Amino acid sequence: MLTYSFDENNHKSLYQQLYTFIKNDILEGHLTADEKLPSKRTFAKNLGISIITIENAYAQLMAEGYIYSLPKKGFYVSPINNKTPLIPAKMIHKPSIKKKSYWCDFSSNQTPANLFPFTTWSKLMKDVLNEHQSELMINPPVGGIYELREAISQHLKEFRNMDVEPERIIIGAGTEYLYGLLVQLLGFNLLYAVENPGYNKILDVYSSLGAKCVPIDMDEQGILVDQLEDLDVDITHISPSHHFPTGIIMPVSRRYELLGWANKKEHRYIIEDDYDSELRLSGHPIPALQSIDLSEKVIYMNTFTKTLASTIRISYMVLPHHLLELYNKKLSFYACTVSNFEQYTLASFINEHYFDKHITKLRNHYHNKRDAIVKMLEESSLKDMITISKEDAGLHFLITIHTHMSDETLINKLKEEGIHLRAISHYYLKNTPHTSHTFIMNYSSIDLDKLPQAIEILEKILY
Repeated sequence: MLTYSFDENNHKSLYQQLYTFIKNDILEGHLTADEKLPSKRTFAKNLGISIITIENAYAQLMAEGYIYSLPKKGFYVSPINNKTPLIPAKMIHKPSIKKKSYWCDFSSNQTPANLFPFTTWSKLMKDVLNEHQSELMINPPVGGIYELREAISQHLKEFRNMDVEPERIIIGAGTEYLYGLLVQLLGFNLLYAVENPGYNKILDVYSSLGAKCVPIDMDEQGILVDQLEDLDVDITHISPSHHFPTGIIMPVSRRYELLGWANKKEHRYIIEDDYDSELRLSGHPIPALQSIDLSEKVIYMNTFTKTLASTIRISYMVLPHHLLELYNKKLSFYACTVSNFEQYTLASFINEHYFDKHITKLRNHYHNKRDAIVKMLEESSLKDMITISKEDAGLHFLITIHTHMSDETLINKLKEEGIHLRAISHYYLKNTPHTSHTFIMNYSSIDLDKLPQAIEILEKILY
């Protein structure tokens, strides 16, 4: 007769303990295949526990396939082909890689917490919970809820001079997810191109999806159309309104040249990544390339990570009519990856004009902050050693430091002092210059009170 000792202090119930005892005996070979188990009444009397405890343990073992029952005969051990030694897997404890923190980080473009409209966002979230309870429980359409797509459509019309039907807008959790949809939609066998220098992650995403991707060089007007033609590129990914990291704004002549390239072949398209167009610091926003595209060769993409927060993973793309039809045929089985709750909240934020006010506040804040940083630099003893590129777009500017020191040496010396700075050479995907002496100044999260100390450290390193 099987005998087990129960632990009254164990957080597990008696039936769970009994289930574990029998299961282990089966796995360890102490109970063999087709061996009969004690009857419930006899087993309960022997162990000094209730019959219901035995029933619950047997029921769980049967549900998991460890035992089986025969009518009017009892319970038996199931044959288990377990030839693998029952040695517990060893957990490999790798030391966690802790990201180094810097007290002055010119590589970060995170939105400071004091700029996020927490009070307004919280109010709109409560309104959504009260007013959209039924809608929150329904799966959204493949492209996202109509209210948000309609709000984005109106925003694009007013801000980017784009006439876009809400149905053509596809909502997704981050641009990386949308890139994946595009590759599936357009084809894995096409040749994709990205700007060089450019945001390394875009090339990595396309490559990880199995798409062949090549970097294309740039001049002072943007991506070189001749290289696109020479390599017979099919899809090109660009940021014409504010290129990262150079800050180049593509002139209208190059834009029409690019559209002409796309029109030469049916399968050619331009992906317009308009990631920070709302943050042009002065003057009117640069018109979107999509707004002058009469042949529907431009796929427009944008995100709310720059204007709201990097943790609000809501992005969208605008498909040409014929690609929308193809999308609905090929990819309509994909569910929208942004929750209804977030979508309704953002729709209200846009429709009630909070978004417009928020953008105005951001532009004023960042304009003043950039000017303050530039003034500090130009009035410091570094003024004769630096050249600053003052673009009126985006949350970074370029600074060229006139030194014989290599980029890597200067960056490492600054890191030792707790300052993080990246050279433009870091973003070259091919033909990387050995030394550029040009650095990217992301200033959105910089504390102005700490900037004089950072300038002082740079002075000591350079002199």
